[in-house]
Amino acid sequence: MNFNFLSPVSDTVLAHNELLSAQALGRKLKIHSNQLGFPDLEGVSIAIIGVLENRNDVNYLGEEFHLDEIRKIFYALFPGNWNTTIADLGDIEKGESVQDTYFALKTSISILLKKNIIPVILGGSQDLTYSVYRAYDEFMPMINIVNVDKSFDLGDSSKPIKNDSFLGKVILDKPYNLFNYSTIGYQTYFNSQEEIDLMEKLYFEAYRLGEITNNINLVEPVMRDANIVTVDLKSIKSSELSVKQKFSPNGFDGREICAISRYAGISNKVSAFGIFEYKPSIKETVTEMLLAQMLWYFIEGVNCRVKDDDFTKEYNYKKYTVIVEEDELIFYKSSQTGRWWIEIPFLSNVNNKLKRHTLLPCMHQDYLEACENKIPERWFKAYKKNSL
Repeated sequence: MNFNFLSPVSDTVLAHNELLSAQALGRKLKIHSNQLGFPDLEGVSIAIIGVLENRNDVNYLGEEFHLDEIRKIFYALFPGNWNTTIADLGDIEKGESVQDTYFALKTSISILLKKNIIPVILGGSQDLTYSVYRAYDEFMPMINIVNVDKSFDLGDSSKPIKNDSFLGKVILDKPYNLFNYSTIGYQTYFNSQEEIDLMEKLYFEAYRLGEITNNINLVEPVMRDANIVTVDLKSIKSSELSVKQKFSPNGFDGREICAISRYAGISNKVSAFGIFEYKPSIKETVTEMLLAQMLWYFIEGVNCRVKDDDFTKEYNYKKYTVIVEEDELIFYKSSQTGRWWIEIPFLSNVNNKLKRHTLLPCMHQDYLEACENKIPERWFKAYKKNSL
């Protein structure tokens, strides 16, 4: 098992950990250390990996960073009523080239996915998402990515990959494995009209910051359909963060970003979670505290997962059929959790990407709107995407 790319958690963090309460999170983790070496991954459900790579940040000026402060704060938190075993596997250092770092991250995530372990990536620049996506190449034919971000990061795919243009590479590089891409919390003034139009043309989903802050529950069905979730810390408002991390007065507040992280954890499909664009401040630790709490809420969500999407047995769900214009919309409601899905029909005359009836997570509100003769937008986009 090749985890040679990972360097152990620093002795400073481990010394700090020894002083913590026996009930603290850090005392219950399996930790990659100089003294004990790499931990046994038997029974591990979640593995934390730091990636100290930020050279493809468009604003990169040669600065180094480490994740020690995040770890100290995270280790000092107390776990919830959890039944998952968590490992901290240490950090992937900068490779000789950025491509080396990408390869190390892709390989490490592939190994964890094979072991059915959810990797949680703490990173520098967000172009690392591309490596996370590529780690799925041999596992899944179609991937859904949800990005919590102020912008779409489409960029110019003909130019070298950067943290503001990784999505162009994800869409256009072979193998073509991206089925859906959703952006949560985008702010219009950070995105060109061309990018907004392209997102629409590709039938990708985009939720404005105001939409989500008005109704945070909109995030849940989007996350329920995601395989990879990434968070750009620039999506958080500056008043919540340390000096070096401040970006914009508008964005999610701490409570909202923690709720979003928990929704990502609750999703049965999410098998990789990344937090990117971290910039440490020497004198303040408020960013580190928020990041540690986001991690905590994601793990809390994973511990609250309920397998409610088995539609092979009729007693697991109720089925509702609604006629909207000429379309027959079929909804399913889980008897266990009350969560809703809508069926995307199999189109026999086109090259259906998923080759089967697909159930798309939705909200009760979508069912109510269908009853009022309105086609749910998520259904329309997924249907169109299947027809392409």
